[in-house]
Amino acid sequence: MITALRFSFGTLTALPVRVTRWDRTAARGGMLAAPLVGLVVGLLAAGLGALILVLDGGALLAAVATVAVPAALTRGLHLDGLADTADGLGSGKPAEDALRIMKQSDIGPFGVLTLLFALLAQIAALSQLYATGWAHGAVAATVAAVVARTAMTLACRHGVPAARPDGLGAAVAGVLGLRTAWAAAAVTVLACAAAGPHAALAAVAALVCAELLLRRCRARFGGVTGDVFGALSELAATAALVVLALG
Repeated sequence: MITALRFSFGTLTALPVRVTRWDRTAARGGMLAAPLVGLVVGLLAAGLGALILVLDGGALLAAVATVAVPAALTRGLHLDGLADTADGLGSGKPAEDALRIMKQSDIGPFGVLTLLFALLAQIAALSQLYATGWAHGAVAATVAAVVARTAMTLACRHGVPAARPDGLGAAVAGVLGLRTAWAAAAVTVLACAAAGPHAALAAVAALVCAELLLRRCRARFGGVTGDVFGALSELAATAALVVLALG
């Protein structure tokens, strides 16, 4: 368990956690524990947002701060993955060329636009939720963070190959059995249901959106990469927040 948590927190966050093992067994436990990472990130984000509201900072400022916390705790890697995946998918080039585009350090127009709209959607949704009360925004931030990492867990199931022979995608691709991965998703949905049926609906909608993106990436790139995992996380978080705001 300790090894799994080290792998999970050391890989999926910028927290000072040293990864002691980098093998398939550690990856299996680490990716199964990914929703727990989301819970910690979500609670920290929700705490900062609630604090700003208590200090009369306003709903919009609280929303911006809440979105900034996961970005800071991951050094922006998931957002970068979203942008790179958008550039790869939007390039219209063969898989090998698209993967090369994704690996470049710069961000193209597809990535910029996708990043912009995703962040605007997250901030707008959270601002609306915080405006109705700090608890609504805090619950939404926590649910979104947990579901975002659960989307990563699902993407590690058997049958989903890595698009490259190296990197995070190769390290975690296919490490979880189908039943284990889907059971983790079910546990997440049930946990979200504790916050109300709408939260459970948001979790399901978010995981469906992530699954659609995963299928598109598998067809387009031949599998998953670290960037794809980041994109899945950000899409799931955005979808969850939007569904919660629409309620």
